[in-house]
Amino acid sequence: MSIFQLNDKLALVTGAATGLGQAIALTLARQGATLVLTDKPDASSGLAETAELIRRAGGTSTSVPIDVRDLKQIENATGELLNRVGRVDILVNNAGINRPKAALEVDVENWDDHYHTNVRGGFFMAQKVAPAMISAGHGRIIFISSQSGLIGIPGQPVYCSTKGAVIQLVRTLGVEWAKFGITVNSVAPTFVETNLTRQRLKNPEFLKFVLGKIPAGKLATPEQVASAVAFLASDEAAMVNCHTLCVDGGWTAW
Repeated sequence: MSIFQLNDKLALVTGAATGLGQAIALTLARQGATLVLTDKPDASSGLAETAELIRRAGGTSTSVPIDVRDLKQIENATGELLNRVGRVDILVNNAGINRPKAALEVDVENWDDHYHTNVRGGFFMAQKVAPAMISAGHGRIIFISSQSGLIGIPGQPVYCSTKGAVIQLVRTLGVEWAKFGITVNSVAPTFVETNLTRQRLKNPEFLKFVLGKIPAGKLATPEQVASAVAFLASDEAAMVNCHTLCVDGGWTAW
């Protein structure tokens, strides 16, 4: 029997132009979902690449530019989408940034960019699609948090705090919306080589630090993170709610 199938589901993925977002969108499409791909307006070429990968895999997608830092863009784009198709079955809040700075070097711009992208944007995306999910009596909302929301990493005080906030959002929204048939969960990856981390991982000392913290001794892949998202989006995960699923090779166990 096939499991974790998403046939006839409409999934919206933020930050879908590159990295984890692209892998998540492609995995959901392979599981049968129709995709709505979103990213910043200047990421159109990346969205086109994701759409082409989905097409080659036999899937269907449309692209909608949304900068999640801009609440007006969120409101307009989600409103137009819901007016046109009437539903969003799965929301994956993947859009995020990580611009490491030591605590004494953090400025207001760095703080606000992280919180507006990693926390505020995801919350208001969820708020805008939740009424349609409530009307349908079913929904899956999945945030991409991070192991950094559960542990401290030197040089990342702002990023770690935003991912901790995401984990608390997941718990609270999941409790509040469970009675409507909506589950709210997050996936918390360890380090994955993407455009956000590639430069830092080229530093031999930093890579040694990272791999020394992962009992599995290796980085996670985008596809492994995406598979966890597909599980949480599926009917089989109907009783998984308010949960953060670590894809960390065991880092957070010690």
